Formats: sequence, structure tokens, C-alpha cells
Amino acid sequence: MPEQQEVEIIHDPDGGIERLREIMRRLRAPIGGCPWDIEQTFETIAPYTIEEAYEVADAIERADLDDLREELGDLLLQVVYHAQMASEQSAFTFDDVVNDISDKMVRRHPHVFAGAENADWEQIKRAEKAVKGRQTSSVLDDVPLPLPALTRAEKLQKRAAQVGFDWPEVLQVLDKLHEEAQELTEAHAAGSDPDAVEEEMGDLLFVVANLARHMKIDPEKSLRRANSKFIRRFQAIEAALEEQGRSPTDSTLEEMDRLWDQAKEHEKRS
Repeated sequence: MPEQQEVEIIHDPDGGIERLREIMRRLRAPIGGCPWDIEQTFETIAPYTIEEAYEVADAIERADLDDLREELGDLLLQVVYHAQMASEQSAFTFDDVVNDISDKMVRRHPHVFAGAENADWEQIKRAEKAVKGRQTSSVLDDVPLPLPALTRAEKLQKRAAQVGFDWPEVLQVLDKLHEEAQELTEAHAAGSDPDAVEEEMGDLLFVVANLARHMKIDPEKSLRRANSKFIRRFQAIEAALEEQGRSPTDSTLEEMDRLWDQAKEHEKRS
């Protein structure tokens, strides 16, 4: 792109995706670019990509569309960033990324784009892997390792359920939950093997994720809501104590527990 045209698009408020791509090219330029952006790699940028995806989810959870607009931009920047680094290595380009996902969406929706009566996603995905030579020996092989543990547990269980390895009833999962809670209690009471306690805690959390799947609840979303509720109620405790000229460190557990109950009741009435 000629230098004058490059400058024009960078400062064009209506430049769209090409403006963002040109900004990233400039940031990564060996001469005149940003030193921090130039030294980044796929590995160093990956944590930011994950973080931005969570911030998008958080904006959706809070129903804050203004914030969602900003967070989607931050996430889009991550895609442009990775594509620019790949382009510098002649691996692939941003257009390749766009065309690949477009092809995939058309291929996976034959009932929309090819006149088919329905779409068998699993069969389509198996065919895609065969074309790429990526057939796996286990139905669990391609569940991504970097996923949050609760989400990965739910996906592993879902994959196993597709081949019949699953409890048919929610009550059976609840029975297993009580069983695992008892085993954790016993391991803790024994008190001699921290590793055994950790293992039993993992088993309990794994069953919780399975219970969420059976109840059609996203375990990560559910836990995020619980985190938000905890923050909200604890901050209500802090505010109530501040009105008395005190802080949590100046209070007893009984006092804070009473204020917690008050915050809980206030939420129910609101």
C-alpha cells in the first residue's frame, strides 16, 4: 500500500477492518513500529486472547452493550494480531482466516446453503478431520486442554455421553455427588494425605460439572454468577461496616455473617 494511502486509511474513522489491519501492520513494522508489539509472539499474545474472550463474556453477563461493543473490538484485535504475525512468517493471512471460517460455516450448514434436509454436525466434523488427516483414536482426543477445567470437564462428559457412557437420570448424578462428597469428607478426616484430599475434591468438582450438563446449565456461567453474587454481598458487608466507622478486620465472623444475611434478604426484596 502506498505511504500516502496508508496514512489516509489509518486516520479514516470509517476505514473499517482494513484500517485496523493497517494499524497492526504499522505497529509490527521493523522500522518505525512499536517495540513492544514487535517483540510479541503467538505464545505471549495467547493469554491476552483468552482474557479478551472472558471480558466479552463478562459484558454479555452484565447486559452492558456499550461495553460489549468495546470488548468485541478488543477481541477482534487479537485475531488481527495473530493473523499479522502469521502473515510475516508466510504461514497464512487474515483473508485466509476469514475465508476458512466462511467455508466452514457453509459446509456445516448444508440445510441452509445446500438444500439438505438437516445437518449431522458430528459426521461433518469427522469428514473434515479425515480430509486433514487428523483422525483421532479417542472421542476425547480433541477436547482442548487449555479450556477452563469446569468447561473441559463438561465437554469431556458430553463426548463420552455421545457413545453411551453416561447416567440416564439426573437423580443418579445427584447420588454420585453425595457419594463423592462423603469420600471427600472421609479423606479430609483422615488428615494424613493432602494429595488424596485434592483428588477427592477433583472428583467432586467433576461430578458437579456433570450435574450441570444434565441440568442444561453452563457450569462456568453458573460459577461466574455465584462469584458476582459473593462480591455484591461482601461489598454490602463492607459498606455497612464503613457506615459504623469499621472494616471487616475490626469485626467478628458473627457480625459479618449477620450483615451477609441482611444483604441476602435485601436482594430478595429488590
